[in-house]
Amino acid sequence: MLNATYNTGAYTRKIAELSAQSIVEIKFVGQDVGEVVAVCPQVSLSSVEAASGRVNYGGRLICTVVYVDGDNKLCRVQKGAEFSHHIDSEALAPAQTCDCRLSCEHTNLKREGSSYVVSAVVGANISVSDRAERSYINSLDGAVVRREEGKLCNAVSFSGESEVDDDFNLVATDILVPSAQPVVLNCAVKTGLVEVTGEIYLSLLAVREGAPVALDRTIPFKAEISCEQAVVPSPADCRAEIKDMTIDCKVNEERGKSDVTFNATLAFCGEFYEEETVSLITDAFSTENELNLSFSEEKNFVCTDVKVYQERVSGLCDVKAKLDYTCAFLAAALPCAEFSRTLEGIGGSVNATLLYEQGGEIRSTEVNLPFAVKLSGLNSDCGRVSVAVCGISIRQRAEGECEAEAALKITVTDGEDRKARYVCAAEECGAKPVNDSAISIYIPAAGDDLWTTAKKLNAAPENIRSANPELTFPLTGKERILVFRGKS
Repeated sequence: MLNATYNTGAYTRKIAELSAQSIVEIKFVGQDVGEVVAVCPQVSLSSVEAASGRVNYGGRLICTVVYVDGDNKLCRVQKGAEFSHHIDSEALAPAQTCDCRLSCEHTNLKREGSSYVVSAVVGANISVSDRAERSYINSLDGAVVRREEGKLCNAVSFSGESEVDDDFNLVATDILVPSAQPVVLNCAVKTGLVEVTGEIYLSLLAVREGAPVALDRTIPFKAEISCEQAVVPSPADCRAEIKDMTIDCKVNEERGKSDVTFNATLAFCGEFYEEETVSLITDAFSTENELNLSFSEEKNFVCTDVKVYQERVSGLCDVKAKLDYTCAFLAAALPCAEFSRTLEGIGGSVNATLLYEQGGEIRSTEVNLPFAVKLSGLNSDCGRVSVAVCGISIRQRAEGECEAEAALKITVTDGEDRKARYVCAAEECGAKPVNDSAISIYIPAAGDDLWTTAKKLNAAPENIRSANPELTFPLTGKERILVFRGKS
């Protein structure tokens, strides 16, 4: 007769990965605008909350537009808009934890009389976690069991904010558009806190002697996020986003430079896993009765390292406008990367806005530099990949042909899958048929291990091993195993 004892407890697990897109429009009214030469959107999250069958999220889109006025001078205008959206899913319920990552995936500009409208496609990727009960059989008297060591995981989420300040000077009289991308280079769990280090790649479209110029700067940051569940040192997966950013530029006429004060509020969100190594019953059988077993499976991606790659990519690029030798290139501004995973690394394109002068007028066009980068030393189960463009240069190789070179900083959350499969319930369901033959000959299948052989012979593995010391597992399929049954 079976006698089972159980271990039970609560843990946190991921239950859903959701994604959606929404369109956010910003209308600029009454602006004396000539040609628009650059559009820079910046999106940030303001709230995310799970409800019954739905997750609601909201954010703020700030859009900066650079245009040429009637005097052929560069001007800017900035406007923001709040937005809210939702995703429906039967798995959602109140009190669940949601991690939302927003991105501006595409922008479109259209004129409406004297006004114009910027339409932005905002993408949302939401990871949902929830508390659950874990129960597994710790011992099963009356049955032959197989035990294996497994790692049971508990997901721990953390979040926080930090201020980043920087003072520097540059040779320019004004800053038209700042574009910033934060990149986490390392994240480590320590006692009571999570330490995050990284860099902000700041791209500035500025004005120097009346002409546009692109300037780049790297700003390091370090933040400590309080976390009561942080106990055992380990790597963690973390992302950072710009929640708010201000830049003050004061012209110093005597020095011929501008003094710049940069301030940004970074919002951090991430997770790590508490791991417990446990001896789990992964299979069982009875020598007398048939057993009906129930199994549970768990799978988690655990961060083991954050790997950083620096690459330079170059080559011919795609340009939307028709360029010739009458075009004088002024600045390559607001670079960003679009990419996807490949078998050997990542592939995609670096996108930037090229400002140039033609016929005494300032114009712009979109430039796309295709790239493919191999990333060595990664596990096949690597996680999140981030790509920051640290600068781009564009030149006219021949009339109508442009080539570009860009510097990339690539970070990869490397890790491993933690899998656990265990018996969570067992019940007897009738006696096994009795074999009263004096001798049986068992012909195994190639690859049968000791446990599979024991189950087929309805005998404990140690009995099979002691009675057949000449066998080597796994079996080849050519063996013949004699089973003798004495009469009582």
